[in-house]
Formats: sequence, C-alpha cells, structure tokens
Amino acid sequence: MKRFLYLAAALLALSACSKKAEPTLHPEWTYSSVVYEVNIRQFSPEGTFRGVEAQLPRLKELGVDILWLMPMYEIGVEGRKGTLGSYYAISDYKKVNPEFGTMEDFEHLLDVAHKMGFKVILDWVANQTAPDNVWMTEKPANFYERDAEGNAIWEYDWTDTRSLNYENQEVWWAQDDAMRFWLEKGVDGFRCDAAGEVPAEFWYGILPKMNADYPDIYLLAEAERDNLADPTVTFDANYAWELHHLLNSLAQGSKTVQDLKDYVARDAARFPKEAYRLMFTSNHDENSWSGTEFERKGAAADACAVLCFTLPGSQPLIYTGQEIGLNRRLEFFEKDPITDWSANAYTKFWKTLVDLKHNNPALAAGERGGDIVWWEAPEGWVAFHREVAGNMVIVIANFGIPVTQEAVSAAEGNDNRPSGDVVAEPFKNLEAAPVTMTFNVPGKFKDVFKGATVESPFDITLAPGEFIVLTK
Repeated sequence: MKRFLYLAAALLALSACSKKAEPTLHPEWTYSSVVYEVNIRQFSPEGTFRGVEAQLPRLKELGVDILWLMPMYEIGVEGRKGTLGSYYAISDYKKVNPEFGTMEDFEHLLDVAHKMGFKVILDWVANQTAPDNVWMTEKPANFYERDAEGNAIWEYDWTDTRSLNYENQEVWWAQDDAMRFWLEKGVDGFRCDAAGEVPAEFWYGILPKMNADYPDIYLLAEAERDNLADPTVTFDANYAWELHHLLNSLAQGSKTVQDLKDYVARDAARFPKEAYRLMFTSNHDENSWSGTEFERKGAAADACAVLCFTLPGSQPLIYTGQEIGLNRRLEFFEKDPITDWSANAYTKFWKTLVDLKHNNPALAAGERGGDIVWWEAPEGWVAFHREVAGNMVIVIANFGIPVTQEAVSAAEGNDNRPSGDVVAEPFKNLEAAPVTMTFNVPGKFKDVFKGATVESPFDITLAPGEFIVLTK
C-alpha cells in the first residue's frame, strides 16, 4: 500500500518553487497564537454554523486566535456510522454538510469571524473519502486503493471510508484543487488529518506552491514527522503526540520528571527549532475515545495544561468545552450538544494561559521562543524557566512521586495510552503530602494566576497537582 511513489516529480515541483522569493518562516500572526478546535455538531443545540457564529463573542473574550473547524463537508451515506456519520467520511470536498447549514451560512461565519479578528482553518481529510464520494464514480478505478478483486479498501476499522491511491498523481492534483477551492473563499489554512498516513512526497508535491501562492496560511499536520516540519516547504506545526501520552503517564505516576526532560531534549534534537509543536491535553479523538483530561490526568490536568502552554515550541490547543471544565465524553456519531457555556473558574484558568501566551515573548512558538533551563527541584517537581530579551517565565509544578513498578509496567504494557475509563490506581502519586522548596532568583515577579507580586527569596509549598507560574 502506498509503496511506489513518484518522488522525482515531487522534487521537480519543489525545485521549481525554490526559484521563487524565500518565504518567511511562519505567518507573523502565528507565533503567539492559540488554536481552538470547534466541534460544530456539539457546539450548540442547533449544531450549525449559525450556532458557532453566535458564540464568537465568547471565544473572543477567551482570547483564542485560530478557530479550527472540524470537517464541515458533506458526509457520506454508504456505510455511515451511527445516525449522523463521521466528520471524516466525506462524500464531496466542495460541499458543506447540510446538517450544519448552507454554503452561504458558512461564508457568513467566515466573514464574521474574520471581522472579529479570528483566523479560520479547516480540517482537511486527504487520506480517505466516504465510499460514496463523488470521485468514486467521476474518477478512474485507480483513484482508490483496491484489493485483488477490485474492491476499494479501507484502513484500520474505518469501514465508512475508502483509501485514496497516492501512487496515482491525479489524486495529488485533485486534492490540491479542492483545497484551493476553500482558500479562494478566504480560509486561513488547514489542519491536515492523518497527515502521516499520506506519503510525504504528496505534501512535498503540493504544499510548496500552495505556500507560495497563499503565503499567509497556517498549515498543521496531524503527524509527528520531522520530514513534515520545514515551514518553508510543508507544515508550520506537527502534533506533539509523544508529549501528550507522556503527560498522561506523568500525571498517573508511571513516568517521571526525568522522562519529561529526556523527551524535551529528544524532541529538540529531532525537530528544527523553527517547527511548531501542537500541544494539548484533549482533542476530539482523545475526548471521545480515550476520555476527558480529568479521566486521564486526574488532579494534574491543569498542571499538564500549563506545560502545554509553556514548553518550548508550543502552539497550544483548547478543545471544545475545556474552557468550562467539561467533564464528559462527547458522542462522535450522534448529536450530543453542550448546552451550558456559563463562564466559571476553568474559563478564568484558560483565559489566563491564553493571555500569558500572548503577552510574554519568551513563550513564542518556533525559533522566537526562549530556550528551556531546568532547575534543581524536589522529586516529582517540574521546574524551569524560559527567557527572551529580559522577559522571563518560570514554571513550577508538583507531579508527586512515581507509583509502584507494577503500575509502571502495566502502563508501559499498554503503550502508555489509556483506552476507555482510567482506573484510579495510577493516581496514588497525587496523594502525597505538600512539599516546600525555596525560591531564590533575584528580583520581583508576578504570580500569573493569583496576580500578586512576589520578591525573592520565599518558600513555595505545592501539593501534588499544584503549580505556580511567575513572570517578569
């Protein structure tokens, strides 16, 4: 499957683009931006574009910058899962899902969002289509991967999809044409689903010219591939999947702070500093299939979110409902709307993180952010600072002490990925007593979450799951 690729043609396309003027590394507006993933179906009782539009003032108050709309294209009927089907089984890339409204409704949402200062990116699904996608009849048989009997096939348990054949370069240009259809409507880029499942040569074949023609777009890969991390050629950001699962395990006590330090060093060696890394405690897949951040991270969920906003390279993500502390799994194929969006302590928490990301240059993504400097700290404590041009952010969090070797072995046997409900046993590390360390960095600092000004030296006492963020 996908073995024989037309690398030469891709390299020729890349070579042709390299003759153009050098693009900037990233759009200027992306360096301190925060992504918000909009689950359109569950965002309002109506589950429509208009339902999203009505909540734009609330999202503006939250401070997020990039609205990532989950796939809003027409969904297939053949093999549909559940009542409403999967966002990711598309029957026509150039039509909107009538469940969400009309094309005019979408264009109105896009226009209003832009006028309010948001950027809007679409979820692009290049790996597969619905079985009844228009291409199944409009395109030749070799547009899709097929078995020995000529049947279009699918991957994994995605029985409501059929895999596109990327050995056929006509697929490349059909994808390019469909993406440009939406760019011409004014969208600001794409989050590319399962980007690592699609041959890298495809992205090298179409994205350099797309980046040249639309130099201000933002491109996010749902992948963790260093060969998709050059922002001048392919994507601005890759997913930090390894970090996500490590944070689950750190919160549960089956990984240690040293594991986190090792990850940061390994990631910095693997990816160029210019590459953004999408960091998150939840998203649509994790929430629906693996559980809420509270199930997976327990009392350390907020501390993990702080790390996602402050570690090097971070392009942080907030998923639908996190800003109100939603503590339930949203249905994927059915209507399951959030009906009460009242602001609460979680709203204040996330807004504080967004403001921190916007206002401190040390936390800029990519090459503009400050390097990480780890501190000596008690066992189980994460402590570091980042600094750029006199702007400093200090993060200190208590993750408790590791649990028993039996719990570590059990977690590693499951690839550190929770599946379904997480048992309480791994959270024993968060039952430990508070610990105190002395903070002795000269100067005055602002406690970001309490708003108080503190002056060194002073003692910091944190119970497991607690944290403090200081700035100057």
